[in-house]
Amino acid sequence: MKDDVIDPKQQAILDSAWQVFATYGFRKTSMDDIARGARMSRPAVYLYYKNKEAIFRAVVQYCYDLTAEAVAAALGAGGAVPEVLERAFAAHGQTVMALLDSPHGVELLDAGSSTAPDIVEAGEAGLCALYADWLTREEATGRVMLSGPAPEVAATIAAALKGVKMTTPDFATYQTRIAQLAQILGAGLMRG
Repeated sequence: MKDDVIDPKQQAILDSAWQVFATYGFRKTSMDDIARGARMSRPAVYLYYKNKEAIFRAVVQYCYDLTAEAVAAALGAGGAVPEVLERAFAAHGQTVMALLDSPHGVELLDAGSSTAPDIVEAGEAGLCALYADWLTREEATGRVMLSGPAPEVAATIAAALKGVKMTTPDFATYQTRIAQLAQILGAGLMRG
């Protein structure tokens, strides 16, 4: 995880936390683990975050920020509708779904929902808005035909992606299923 906008010490804390949470899980991770990975003292970490939950919330927000940036870039890159969706769906799940290969992946996904429900809700709404904006632009150019208002179609896409996320046993299977979903939805959206 990397971003030039965040203070370098905060970045080190978030990078360390991401690695430590994936290695030990949310419950077993300590502030000492995060500080050690960030090459900082525990008191120095406390200057930036009041506790492990605050760090976890920051990691969740950071993941949504990175994901939104990647999805927007994928949707804006052009190409055939199914391929655009395939790139966007891959970007949508790349950061978080790679956790499925961690022994603590499911715990971390659950912790995100319980520790940062407001961030998850806002992040999901933001991603849905990106798809709705793209659908609106694509419909205006005549490249897609929608079966309802763009925000509703985008909500259906988001629900389908969430369904794949919740039923996939590992990252490789997730990648295969979202590629299939992109092809199916892309073909259905294209004008005949």
